[in-house]
Amino acid sequence: MGAEVIDDFKKRSEKAMEALQKELGKVRTGRANLQILDGISVDYYGTPTPLNQVASLAVPDAKTITVKPWDKSVIAQVEKAINIADIGIAPQTSGDLIRLPIPVLTEERRKELVKIIRQKGEDSKIVVRNIRRDANEQLKDAKKDKSISEDEMHKFIADIQKETDACIKLVDKILDNKEKELMEI
Repeated sequence: MGAEVIDDFKKRSEKAMEALQKELGKVRTGRANLQILDGISVDYYGTPTPLNQVASLAVPDAKTITVKPWDKSVIAQVEKAINIADIGIAPQTSGDLIRLPIPVLTEERRKELVKIIRQKGEDSKIVVRNIRRDANEQLKDAKKDKSISEDEMHKFIADIQKETDACIKLVDKILDNKEKELMEI
C-alpha cells in the first residue's frame, strides 16, 4: 500500500514539474524559442489547427523565428492567429514567409518576467505540497484500515517528505536557470 502511494506521488509530482517547464518555456527571454508559439491555433478551412501542423517553424538565428505555411492560402490566417495570441511579437510577412523578430527586453521587463516566473514556481511548489498532503492522508487512512502499521506509515511519510524536498529543490533549480537566461543580455 505505501509503495503505491509513493509511486503515485512521484508520478503526480513529475507531471507538476513538466507543467512548470512547459509554462516557463512560453515566457519570452529575448531569444528565439519555438515554445512561445505552442498553443497557437490557426483557422485552417474552418477547423482550429495547431500552428506547427500548418507550417514549418524554424529559428534561423537567436533573434528570429520563421513560419512558412505549407499552403500559401493560409498566410493571412497564420498571421492573424499570431496577432490574436498576443505573444508580444509583431509578425512581418514577406511573400510566403512570416518572420517573427524577437524584440530586445528592457531591464524593467526582465524584472517583471522574473517576478512572473517566481510566481509560477511558487504555484508549482504549492501543487507539490498538495500532492504530499494527499499522499499523507492516504497513508493515514491505510493505517486506520490496518493495512499498514504505524511504523510503516511514519517511514512512508518520511520518504514522501524526502521526495517533496527534492521536488522543491528541482523547482528552485529550474527557476534559477530561467532567471539567469532572462537576465542575460
